[in-house]
Amino acid sequence: MSEQAEPLRLREPAHLVSPRARVMWLVEGAFLMLVLFAGQVLWWFLDDAPSRTPHVVVGLVWLVVTVLYLSIMPVWRYRVHRWEHTETAVYTQTGWLDQERRIAPVSRIQTVDMTRGPVAQALGLASVTVTTASAAGPLKIHGLDLDVARHLVEDLTALTIAERGDAT
Repeated sequence: MSEQAEPLRLREPAHLVSPRARVMWLVEGAFLMLVLFAGQVLWWFLDDAPSRTPHVVVGLVWLVVTVLYLSIMPVWRYRVHRWEHTETAVYTQTGWLDQERRIAPVSRIQTVDMTRGPVAQALGLASVTVTTASAAGPLKIHGLDLDVARHLVEDLTALTIAERGDAT
């Protein structure tokens, strides 16, 4: 009687991202809010309407939304974002409003990439993208410590090379 491999189960991955990811998401979120603020400033100067009431209302709404967004989003994302890899699969859980939990068998992995934006570089963080033969798109793990990301890329690359599947 041959042993059957245990089926892959969609479950919560074991590892949290780096705690510094909260700072990264805060800075990136603040940049987004500054871009929106710049649009409001531009609107203020280009609008020749006699009343500035709409500008004040929109500005106050922007301020409330910004404070709520920047105080809740990084903490919430940190609690949600998880990852894990085994010899047979990569597990991810991402999002904050729309949350997604995915599993990709190692046999389906086509590429493993590491990226580092300017904020991530300043904080010693990186993101790992695992591209698979899936219509759902790649799995992305944001906010990993640089050394953890490097080891993850090396491990997944070695597992992918050793896998006899065709990644399709």
